[in-house]
Amino acid sequence: MTVVGLIGRPQEASALLAAAWRDRGIPAELISPAVATRLLGPGDVAVGRLDVKRTLDGIEPGLHVLSELVRKGVRVFNGAQALFRAHDKLQTARCLEQAKLRRPRTLHFAPGAQLPMEPPFVLKPRFGSWGADVFRCRTRSEVEVVLAVVEERAWFRRHGAIVQELLPAAGHDLRLLVAGGRVIGGVRRVTAPGEWRTNVSLGATREPIDPPEEACRLGLRAAAAIGADLVGVDLWPVDDGYVVLELNGAVEFDEMYGLPGRDVYREAAGALQLLPTQVAA
Repeated sequence: MTVVGLIGRPQEASALLAAAWRDRGIPAELISPAVATRLLGPGDVAVGRLDVKRTLDGIEPGLHVLSELVRKGVRVFNGAQALFRAHDKLQTARCLEQAKLRRPRTLHFAPGAQLPMEPPFVLKPRFGSWGADVFRCRTRSEVEVVLAVVEERAWFRRHGAIVQELLPAAGHDLRLLVAGGRVIGGVRRVTAPGEWRTNVSLGATREPIDPPEEACRLGLRAAAAIGADLVGVDLWPVDDGYVVLELNGAVEFDEMYGLPGRDVYREAAGALQLLPTQVAA
């Protein structure tokens, strides 16, 4: 029997995904990279769910394990390169630029260097998530205050920061879930009162959506640009469409992400060809 391993730390979304897939007849388990090398072999499946570290200074250990699993003959989704391109926002920006996709101007800011652009801009970690240490800098005085904070951060001393063009306020964004070259889910994330970031960890609320075709096309192209098999794509609305803001290789999602009349967990399995009938075929 094919074993499906979700590789990463015990993240709630990964645990829910594994349980939902088991309910649908897929022998899925959330396992650590160390266990994956012993448990999985030729014909098995691994889904990379490695996330950024809570310290925001890199990706949790295990990328080399995903590469090793490929060499062993394991079918790997979200391989090492795809996860690195998703989690390193500088690499994400470069991939989006090469694919000629709409995105905010994004530059690297190294410790001790001159600012690469004038405010207004957003300063954030290269390896960030949950809206942590993401700062809006609208004036030079705000920049000085933010720099006094981040210069003490270990992530800044190690990797520098990302400086990103500040987009017009919208109060919400779209997070699309892309798997196997298909948009299988999504939500609208609405900012909390007094907040400008759309992270649920900062109080944003989620609303079900039926995403417009334009957003779906952009989300699919963004996922393809980094070579991801299961990824969240964050789109920021602007007057004439959408801009790709970020991608998340360990995207957190649940049944609310389901598109109208669809089961997001079954859609994910189907897109990755993991349903029992697909595996048997």
